[in-house]
Parts: sequence; C-alpha cells; structure tokens
Amino acid sequence: MFPKSSPRVAGGTISVFTAHRPQMASRLVLARVAEHSSTGARRGQLLSRGSHRPPPLYRLCVRRTRTMISSCSAYTEKSLVGENDKMQKKERNARIKKELREPEVLSSPYDTAWVAMVPLQGFPQAPCFPQCVEWILQNQCNNGSWGINEYDLSTNKSSLLSTLACIIALKKWNVGPEHIMRGLHFVGRNFSIVMDEQIVAPIGFNIIFTGMFNLAIGIGLEFPIKQFEFDACLHIRQMELNRLAGDKSYGREAYMAYIAEGLGNTLDWDVVMKFQRNNGSLFNSPSATAAALIYNYNDKALQYLNLLVGKFGSSVPTVFPINIYCQLSMVDSLEKTGISRHFSSEIKSILDMTYSLWLQRDEEIMLDVETCAMAFRILRMNGYDVYSDDLSHVAKASAFHSSLQGYLNDTKSLLELYRASRVGVSKNEPILDDIGFWSSSLLMERMCSDEVQRVPILGEVEYALKFPFYATMERLDHRRNIECFDARGYKMLKTTYLPCRVNEDHLALAVEDFNYSQFIYQDELLHLESWVKENKLNQLQFARQKQTYCYLSASATIFPPELSDARISWAKNSVLVTVADDFFDVAGSKEELENLVALVEKWDEYHELQFCSETVRILFFAIYTTVNQLGERASAVQNRDVRKHLVELWIQTLRSALSEAEWVRSQYVPTIDEYMINANISYGLGPIVPPSLYLLGHEILETVVKDQEMNELFRLMSTCGRLLNDIQGFEREGSQGKVNSVSLHVHYSDGSMSSEAAKKLVRESIASCRRDLLRLVLMKDSVVPKVCKELFWKMCKVNHLFYSQTDGFSSPKEMVGAVNAVIYEPLKLQICDPSLKLNQNNKNFLKNGALFTKEEKKEGSCTA
Repeated sequence: MFPKSSPRVAGGTISVFTAHRPQMASRLVLARVAEHSSTGARRGQLLSRGSHRPPPLYRLCVRRTRTMISSCSAYTEKSLVGENDKMQKKERNARIKKELREPEVLSSPYDTAWVAMVPLQGFPQAPCFPQCVEWILQNQCNNGSWGINEYDLSTNKSSLLSTLACIIALKKWNVGPEHIMRGLHFVGRNFSIVMDEQIVAPIGFNIIFTGMFNLAIGIGLEFPIKQFEFDACLHIRQMELNRLAGDKSYGREAYMAYIAEGLGNTLDWDVVMKFQRNNGSLFNSPSATAAALIYNYNDKALQYLNLLVGKFGSSVPTVFPINIYCQLSMVDSLEKTGISRHFSSEIKSILDMTYSLWLQRDEEIMLDVETCAMAFRILRMNGYDVYSDDLSHVAKASAFHSSLQGYLNDTKSLLELYRASRVGVSKNEPILDDIGFWSSSLLMERMCSDEVQRVPILGEVEYALKFPFYATMERLDHRRNIECFDARGYKMLKTTYLPCRVNEDHLALAVEDFNYSQFIYQDELLHLESWVKENKLNQLQFARQKQTYCYLSASATIFPPELSDARISWAKNSVLVTVADDFFDVAGSKEELENLVALVEKWDEYHELQFCSETVRILFFAIYTTVNQLGERASAVQNRDVRKHLVELWIQTLRSALSEAEWVRSQYVPTIDEYMINANISYGLGPIVPPSLYLLGHEILETVVKDQEMNELFRLMSTCGRLLNDIQGFEREGSQGKVNSVSLHVHYSDGSMSSEAAKKLVRESIASCRRDLLRLVLMKDSVVPKVCKELFWKMCKVNHLFYSQTDGFSSPKEMVGAVNAVIYEPLKLQICDPSLKLNQNNKNFLKNGALFTKEEKKEGSCTA
C-alpha cells in the first residue's frame, strides 16, 4: 500500500489527504539506501584512522541485544496501537448497531416543562408529573438557561423558548426561586435574539414565545427587558395571527393545533382535538398534548403522557414515537455513505418491522409525510412489495399543502416525496408520476428563492434534481454524501432535537471505508495499466485508451474493497470490448475481422489458423490469455468450470459486431427489430457483466445462467445502454454510413418523423426498459441471486451517467472529474460548526479514514 499522510485543517473544511503516487514509496526507499550508504562510508573513514580490528564480540552482542530490544519494543508498541485501534473500531461499530436497534431519544427541556405544567386531576394545586418538575430543577445550565446542549453551544431561539417554558413551570408550582431568577436574567440578556430574523426560528416561534410570555407575566414573573421590546414582539404576533385568520385551509387548522400551547384559551379545542391520534397525542408532540390536558382535559391525552413519563422517567422528548423515523434515517444514511453492508442484519430487522407497520398503515409512518415517503422508497429499493397506491393521500399537491408539513413548506418532506416518485417499476403507477410532476416543480421554485444560499438542504435538492438516482454511480454518491455529512444532524421543530446520537461514529467509519477503498483502487488501476502494456494493447494506434474510464465504472459500482477480482474482471473485459469495438468500427479489414472471429471460435485450437495481421495476433492473445486467467479464478469460486461460458460470450459479441460491419459494407438497412436483436449483443456488455457475477462470492448454478430471468436482465440492461449510446452517437454514426435506432425510426417513418421526435421515442423506450429492469432486480421470488441482479442495475446506471447528456465515454475530459473523485482526490469534509464537540466516548479527529486522539494531534500528527 501507499504511505498515508495526515489531514490538513483549514477554516471549516477538513481535507483528508491520501498519497496516490506510488513513486513516493520508492523515493523513500532510495533515500534510506543513500543515507545508509553515506553512513557506512563515514564509518569506514573512522576505522581507517585507527585500528582495523573488529570490535570485541561482547560489544557486538550488546549492540545486537539493544537492537533486538529496541525492535521488540517498537513491535510491541505497534501491536498495542493496532489492538487499541481495532478495539476502538469494534466499539464504534457496536455503538452504531445499538443505536440502530434502539435509537436513543434525548430529553427536551421545552416539552418536559409543558408536561410539568399539567395539574393533577382533581388537585389543581399539585403537578401531575412532579418528577418532571424535579428534572427541570436538576438540569439548568450554568448560564441560567435550559436547552443548550453539547451539539449546539450557541444561544438561540430554541434555548430561549425552552428556558421560558421551564421558568413558567417552576413558577406555577412555586419552586426553585433561584433557578427562576437565573432563567429570567438569561432571557433578559438575550432578548434581542427574539427579533433577529437572521437566526433560524423554531416552528410557530412568533406565536408560542409571545403567548408564553403573556402567560409568564400573568403569573407574576418580571423580566429585565424594556416595554418597547415586548411591544415589538406582540406586534409580530398580531401580524402572524391576522395572516392566519384569512386562511381557511385544513393545513392552517393543523398548524394551529400543532402550536396549541402558544394559543391557549383562544383556540376552539373541539377543532384542535380532531387532530388527536390513536395514541392520544396531538401530532406526537408532548408539548401540544400537555396543552390539551391543561386547557381541555382528555383521558387519551393523559394516557399518552403517562406512557411517555413511564418510558423515559423524569423527562420527555420532542417527538414520540419517533423510532421508525430515526431508524429509517440511519438506514438511509448508511446506504448513502456506502457502509450499510457492515450492518446488514440490523438493517434487515428494521426493514422487516417497518414493512409490517406499513402493511398495517401505522400512524407513525402514514401521518408523517417525510417518514411515509422515505419508508416507501427504502422498502421498495430493498425488495419489499409496497404499492404506489399507498401514497394516494399525498398524490396531489393540494393534499400535501393540507398536511402540516405542506403548510409549513417543509422542503425535506417535499424532497422525500420527489425521491419516492423516482423509484417507479411500471408505467402503470400514475400516482408516482403525479407526485414527481408537482414535487419537482415546487422544488425548482425553492431553488429560485432567496433562501437558496442559506438553506443547506437546497444543495441536496439541486443534486437530486440534476442527477436522478438511476444516472449516478454509487461511489460518486457516497463521496458527496460523506463530504456533506452533517455530524450534528439536528432537526428543528418547535425546538431543536437530535434524531441520531452516533453521527460522529458514522462519519468516521464512512471516511475510513472510503479512504481505504481509494488505496485499493489506486493499486488495481496500476495493475490494469501494466496489464494493458503487457498485452501490447497500447500499441494499437486505432484503439481508444480507456482503461481509466473502464476501471472507474468498475470501482464506482463494485466498490467494496474485498471484491477486487470482480472489479478487475469488469475492467479488463471493458478494455478488451472497447478495443474490439474500435477494431470492428474503424480499423479492421473484412479479412481481419473474419480472422479474429474464427480464431476466437477455435479458442484452444487457434493454432490451426493463421494470423492475417499483427493487430489480430495482439487482440486475440489479449482476449485469450485474459479470459483464461479470469476463467480460472471464476471457476475456483464457483467450484465448476465456467470458462466455456466466458468464451461463448465473446464469440456471440464478436459475431454480432461482424454482422454490423457487414451491414455497413453492403449498405444494408435492417428492420428496427432486427437491429435491436443484434445490437443488444454487439453493444458488448456480455463479456463484462456476466463474468463478473461469478466473482461476487455467490454460487451461480448453470441452470440459473441459462434461465429466462437472467436473459431478460441482460436484454433490458443492454437495451438501455444501446439506446442511450444511439442518441448520443446519432450524428457521428450517420456521417459514417451506420444505422442506429434513431436513424431507423426516421427511415421507416417515410419522412413523417424528425430526428428529435425519434430521439423522444427512443427515450421513452429507455424509460420503459429501465422500469422493467428495476422491477426484475427488486423482485423477491427470483432464481438469480439478489447481488447478481443488482450488478445489471448498476451497469444500467453507469450507461446513464456516461450517455445521458453526452458521449462521456468517448470524451477525453468529460469523466476526468469522476475518476479523480472516486480514485484519487482526498475527501474534503465540510464542518458546519468548527466549535462542534466530539463524542465524549471517542474524542478523535479523522486521519486518512482512521482515528487519532487529541494528544496525537498535539504531538504534530496533523499538518496545519
């Protein structure tokens, strides 16, 4: 492997550098040899001035003993560091697994305060939940606030709201006068924040804060602020209420019920209670539910709060239940950063449970737009039978706007709906089409708004709109998601909360995994380049030298480091197919093409034929030796000889390429069906994808290889690739006298179809094939192993990335950025808040995907 270097830390960005030049290692060795030589020379000069006798034996023994002791000490120290590193990684993975099984929900001072305000039924002078009052007394911060946590050290509107709620709760029960005084001073010192529009406000802040402020004054609390400051707040509240009064929508009613604690007796509580859920809560919000108990006693609401306090003890969270949302968010994040394979059993358990709740139309999923859309997408993409009809309640834009999230213009919910709409597997899913249409329109409107520069999620929106999930390569997505990873990950509702406690561990593992993969990729690419030279493919002047792009498509899709053989097979065969394609297209004579096909058909008996040119000799032996080598490895994995199948794939590919070459020479115009049957083979994915399947570590029986399902997977994948290539190559191939699907549609329309209309028709065929392929890949009852089916889908995505906008494969520059991103460039981690605290169990910094401690950093392990 190559030497690792340390990260640089500058401003808000951490750049994790990885050395990708192998020459650096050899230079180090040469430098050490030179140093040793010069040292030896100096020793010789010293000896020549005195006695030439060798040193006494005991001195040699002492010297050797010291060297051995020193070496043993270094080895022991290195071993201990290695064991410690393994232990830290094991503990880190254990924390992530624990959080996946049972997400840790943090206490919310704001919601706990509202629960603490609930009086005991029949005894209004006593709290119903005294343990919550005690929690408030025990959890005030040194500066007098409640609600500032280790993940957000700044004073913000959320902490002001929490502090105000806690003060009111204590005053209501006449306890904690000193706590109240410190809290009053905190609010007074930071009251200017209330009017600062540049600071993000919790949902309903302008109504809730002022409503609570009025409540506080009503029970005798006095704040060290000026009257005009409070009047300004009341003015904003009144403007907000006037705006709401003119809105008669269902979404507005939901919003008013959600922020009920800020409106109190001014609400029609019969209307509010329409939104009570089966579990007794209002929107799973403890604060709103507590307000319902205070202003409008309800048995089911009391049962909900009793359940909460019984489960969490003396405090409550911001939202409950929230397990499904937290778990799905973690699963989504693990998949997006490329490390989900480390937690496959935990993820399966989560998805099985989610699917069971989905079938029951559980409120925790169905009544939250973001959770519902995310569950649909993740379940479907993991092979669960979920139907688009289950999204009928948000099929129309009007239905979304009538929901609480829609009324609040929640961009994350909108983005999740758009993502869900993209995973269609049939043209008969109009609900997904409808959601995709209006959600994309609304998201594009958000992109044009003034908020685009200061709302981080809009960067995610831009990426989703620009790069559909079927037109990206996994490792590119992983890199972007790692670099944009928010280690804090908090959300803002009526107060801030943290859905996941292991974000820092998650990020460390993702960086480590990505960087280690890059070292492997760099080594494999060097091997590929050496292989090209050994087989003299670089001497073929007609051939495009695309080994880097070929390896990119392998490493960015078959990304786990341990799947090296599958990547090498994919990459080498891709190079050979590219060279053969160029040979049949531009360089080979009729005699040469027929000679090459005949030689491959003979295979081991190739010596019975002559090579009609050196080019044919080079190309044949490159195919012959490579396929035999890969075939041996594949046969060893499969415990049966699969080389015959690999040879057949090459014979089919070269024969179909020969047919196309003959069409060009004879100026024959095939029918569209005739063209597509041949083109699906001549496109050249046969020698690339099927051989790689054998090297994924799963047994593939010969009956599976010959099954109709395998044939259909290949046909749909190849059709997508062929048609995408045809659209981009239409003009070029037309100038060369070649036909493709676009030109054939124009030809057989008798002049009624333009080239643009033909391209539109071809794009529709691509979309249809893509949906059908995805449906086959996700199908549960299947003879083809899931991991094998996924490789067909991944190659489809590669073709979309290369050919959706231009001919990226032929371009010398189009994909260079992707090559660098996947193989060479170090990660650059965006740290939103440099003051962000690290996990107390593991205070560490990221170092080439590994971890090192603060003490190591002080010792100079990090280059500033």
